[in-house]
Amino acid sequence: MATTLPSPIDMMAALIAVPTISSVNPEFDMPNRGAVDLLATWLDELGFRIEIMPLDNEGKKANLLATLGSGEHGLVLAGHTDTVPYDQRAWNSDPFCLVEADERLYGLGTADMKAFLAIAVHAAGRFASHRLQQPLSLLATADEESGMDGAAAFSERGRRPGRYAVIGEPTGMRPVNLHKGVLMEAIRLQGRSGHSSDPSLGESALEGMHQVITRLLAWRAALQAQHRNARFDVPVPTMNLGRIQGGDNPNRICGECELQLDLRPLPGMDIEALRQALRSQVYEALAGTRLKATFNPFFQAVPALETPPNSAIVRAAEALTGKSAGAVAFGTEGPFLNRMGMESVILGPGEVAQAHQPNEFVRRSQIGPTIELLEALIHRFCVAPEGQ
Repeated sequence: MATTLPSPIDMMAALIAVPTISSVNPEFDMPNRGAVDLLATWLDELGFRIEIMPLDNEGKKANLLATLGSGEHGLVLAGHTDTVPYDQRAWNSDPFCLVEADERLYGLGTADMKAFLAIAVHAAGRFASHRLQQPLSLLATADEESGMDGAAAFSERGRRPGRYAVIGEPTGMRPVNLHKGVLMEAIRLQGRSGHSSDPSLGESALEGMHQVITRLLAWRAALQAQHRNARFDVPVPTMNLGRIQGGDNPNRICGECELQLDLRPLPGMDIEALRQALRSQVYEALAGTRLKATFNPFFQAVPALETPPNSAIVRAAEALTGKSAGAVAFGTEGPFLNRMGMESVILGPGEVAQAHQPNEFVRRSQIGPTIELLEALIHRFCVAPEGQ
């Protein structure tokens, strides 16, 4: 049955040819349904049960869950269908056309992470006629790049499709069981504008934000003194003050000012408690002023990932790759799956250094080994699971 499907590289080319950009900016945001329908068609041919879960009323954004077999302790191969926006001028080729050169496969989403989805379908094809002891599922989500909306919606269902998950983010085929969380917020201060010749005529939001920044930097230092994890290259929680905007003219007291920041906590740090602490720091910095603060999260915060090192999926990934599980700073959908009672490992072809970059690529030499790795994991957890 699998021989009727396109080759892995042809599937990759077909997925890349379908634009699936997700963005918080509506100007760039696109549906992902074309990619979902392609995957559903291939997996349906393999005999998988297909479930398409729309995220919007029009069905333009959707998750896909495809399942072969039944049970409670199977394996899920998971990935997101969307990509980030791109700058055409910086690309040497059409981002939506798979191009091979120097043993590299170029295209928007090759590393992050349409190559993995194509490879996962191909690997699953080998087991279409097997009698599985535990189910094999493929999960393809929407809007990972713009807020994890697909994974969040899927986790709210509460019904886990399997016990273990492999999320094919680009890790250079090194298993990852730890990553930091991600919290991004905008802090807006509302003051009162007035003529700059008399400070009593207004309340400067810009000067108030200076007080806020001073307070936040001291808080960051305290967090970094209290929390440390040597497994990370940057072993402390980070907070980046990424953008500030306020005022309109040098002879007017600044009436409004906004600061945008990125906070990345370590595993074990409660993300909602951090959000409340952040707001408390702002309020305390503004005590005694007439400034009003409002907060705007850019998306639902992504918790940190911490899958136990003795988890069966982590140990299996280490044994098959010959590499110890590590930690990364970027966020994934893993915490949302783990919240459902699953155990996730992050493991895929490509390097994060190529992700979100012009001329994104994945090396052809990684395609075959990734297929073999996924086939081995499917056999280990679905065909001949330990204890059965």
